[in-house]
Amino acid sequence: MAKINTTGTITDFNIDFNTSKPKITMLLDTNNKELIEELKNDGKLNIELKKYRKKRSNDANAYAWALLGELQNVLNIPKEEIYRDLIRNIGSYEIVPVKNEAVERFRQAWGKNGLGWITETMKSKLEGFTNVVAYYGSSTYDTKEMTRLTELLVEECKQFGIETKPQAEIDSLLKEWDKK
Repeated sequence: MAKINTTGTITDFNIDFNTSKPKITMLLDTNNKELIEELKNDGKLNIELKKYRKKRSNDANAYAWALLGELQNVLNIPKEEIYRDLIRNIGSYEIVPVKNEAVERFRQAWGKNGLGWITETMKSKLEGFTNVVAYYGSSTYDTKEMTRLTELLVEECKQFGIETKPQAEIDSLLKEWDKK
């Protein structure tokens, strides 16, 4: 089955006269004309459009984990616990109403996405439901969120006298996200 995963921009938007439905023209960042032609001939498609977000660099991620290791040594708290605490502070989450009998299964499934994919529960106004606060792990973070995570880590380290890279070097790591 043909599939394209790429980025692009919407270059034109109008309303179809016959159906009154939106019609868009896109400029894709791919040159795979054969695959596009195949998809065109396949008929109806599943389409997902979302805002493009740049991924973080591995160097910045490695630096974040190095800082977490330093904090672990000073605080005698596992770095994974510190990381999860920071994830809560960043606050990238969804509140999902889940049937009471499915809450534990949802929490377990969400947590399998990674170390930072944590959940908390709170009372729901809907009878028979519990609100699950589902935090996204840093693997999904955009540049702004990862910058905030790094800033929080640096602040924590400085509070405990842990030496960090100069701000210019940290800024350089964060700018690498813009090049990815």
